[in-house]
Amino acid sequence: MKALAPLLLLSMLATPAFAADVSINDAYARAVPPGQPNSAAFMQITNKGDAALTLTGATTSVAGVAELHTHIQDEGVMRMRRIDGIELPAGESVSLKPGGLHVMLIGLEKNLAAGDKIDLTLEFSDGSSEALEIPVQPVMPMGHQMHQGGN
Repeated sequence: MKALAPLLLLSMLATPAFAADVSINDAYARAVPPGQPNSAAFMQITNKGDAALTLTGATTSVAGVAELHTHIQDEGVMRMRRIDGIELPAGESVSLKPGGLHVMLIGLEKNLAAGDKIDLTLEFSDGSSEALEIPVQPVMPMGHQMHQGGN
């Protein structure tokens, strides 16, 4: 039994017992009409650490799958694509927003109405995670936002 103590101690040291050195601001999920199978979550993530970090995934109890997505121009058409990670450079902020990077919530298991709150856990490349409870909010259609941005 004494021989196992050093191995147990090493395994505890190898497993991060802390959240990533990030701050999450302005997080919310998109409200969707009843019956809509998918939604998305948006936020501002700031890497407060000295080393680059990657957002590698997400989970939630309100959808079958949570995936990281981006939008790309493909022959003049904006298309959504799944990506493996979102780079978070040291000391910088990254915005997840409509029409750009976001967490896609696929196969909703309940309606997401404005005023609700959902759970969302973000997973990072250092093995840590950040559990959030985020509000559900209405979001303007992308076209309206793009016109207001002057692009």
